[in-house]
Amino acid sequence: MKDKFNLTREQNVFIAKRNIVDYIWKSARLEGIGVTYPETQVIYDGGIVNGLTVDNIVKINNLKYAWQFILENDDINYDFKVLCYLHKLVCDKLVLDQDLGKLRSTPVNIGGTSWKPEFPFESKIKEDLEEILNQKEKTKTEIAIEVMLYIMRSQIFIDGNKRVAMLFANKIMIDNGCGIISIAEENQPLFFEKLIKFYETGDNKDLKEWLYSTSIDGINL
Repeated sequence: MKDKFNLTREQNVFIAKRNIVDYIWKSARLEGIGVTYPETQVIYDGGIVNGLTVDNIVKINNLKYAWQFILENDDINYDFKVLCYLHKLVCDKLVLDQDLGKLRSTPVNIGGTSWKPEFPFESKIKEDLEEILNQKEKTKTEIAIEVMLYIMRSQIFIDGNKRVAMLFANKIMIDNGCGIISIAEENQPLFFEKLIKFYETGDNKDLKEWLYSTSIDGINL
């Protein structure tokens, strides 16, 4: 699985900033937030949108702050600590303070399947992350997709796992000039179908290849 794009970090950051509202909107839609692109733009710019719940507005703003964090910091490690910090940014004011940046301690149900993820353990999460991130034979694009899917399936946190997983993966993509992982709204139903299959089987091959072919944004310079 080759890197589709070979950009400098500065070029990749420029692309991300130019399309930041679109990426936030698509991520919000992936979480079932009923917000339009124009409404996302208004919220991003600090405006007020009537008809949206306070929680949904907070979710959009939290995504904005999380994106700013990954774009403005190029000297941080891809590790458990950063993963937990991204959860704090994504879920601020949306979950109890005691759950922010903390591994979930309650069982969760996944819509569309009877499969249930195991309880996360910090030592195991750290070990798995290190193993995925240090695969020398794989490109950064493939590693980013794999770690994103691992975080999603592990359901590490009580809420916000898909948002955190995509941000963590895109931090890797951007720092290495590989583009942006972003799932188009029209592709999201099929994504969820494939995601459920991945949850149930643990086999990421089909979903990984589909994401690679459909969901990496960038430009060839």
